[in-house]
Order: sequence, then structure tokens, then C-alpha cells
Amino acid sequence: MKTRRHATILDIINEYPVETQEELLLRLKENGFNVTQATVSRDIKELRLLKSLSPDGKYRYTSIKKSASDFQGNMHNFFNNSVVSIKSAQNMVVIKTLAGMASALCASIDSMDFDGLVGTIAGDDTILMICSDNDTASKLVIDLKKFL
Repeated sequence: MKTRRHATILDIINEYPVETQEELLLRLKENGFNVTQATVSRDIKELRLLKSLSPDGKYRYTSIKKSASDFQGNMHNFFNNSVVSIKSAQNMVVIKTLAGMASALCASIDSMDFDGLVGTIAGDDTILMICSDNDTASKLVIDLKKFL
């Protein structure tokens, strides 16, 4: 039942511009699911739904998968507007950013789940990325520079 409800939620948010939990609850009821708002809230968390700003200026629920294509375009813009340099030193990658941008950029990088990336640390204008080995660091620099 839960799996079917989750699939229906994804179908609903892909088909309709759902702005609130109440609206999602009504759409679920129209599809035969008699659930509470607490259930809808848990489903939203489990499905990792996001509220994204649409072109008309309203926030709507989207799935991570749906926003993945938008994410790449946004990452290009984010990188272009904040990165000063990207360099590797053995198994580490250092990204220099404009002042105040490192933390937000680092969070975006963390969400990308790069293979071989052990961890990241962000300061005000610098990100330190620790990789599992030197080759991974070199490959990561190449991959990150594609966003520039």
C-alpha cells in the first residue's frame, strides 16, 4: 500500500503543480488513498521531496529525480558565479571561491556523491576535499572543471 501511495504521489507532483501538503492530501484522496496529513508529511520526507521555485514564482513539490536535470544547469551557474580556482594536491582537491560562497558550494558538492570522495570541509572562501587516492583527486578536478 505504501509503495503504491508513494508512486501515486510522484505521479501527482509530476502531473500537477502541488504547492501544499493539503493539496497533495486532496489529490491522494481523489486517487483512492484515505490518509492523514501526518502520513502525507512522512511520505514527503521518505520520498525526499523538495519545494522548488517554479517559473511563475510559486514553490511546488518536486522529486529529486525530476530536479536532477535542473540541478546540473544550476550547478553550472553556481560554479561559474562562485569558483575562483580548482587544484589538486596529491589526494586532496582545493576549491577557492568568492568570499562567503564555500559553505553553500560545499553542500552542493556533498549532495553529488562523487565516487572516492572521503569528505569535505568548507571555510569562508575555500573548500578542502579529501579523496581516497591521487588518481581520484585528479579525476575529480576534471569533473568539477566541467561545471565551469
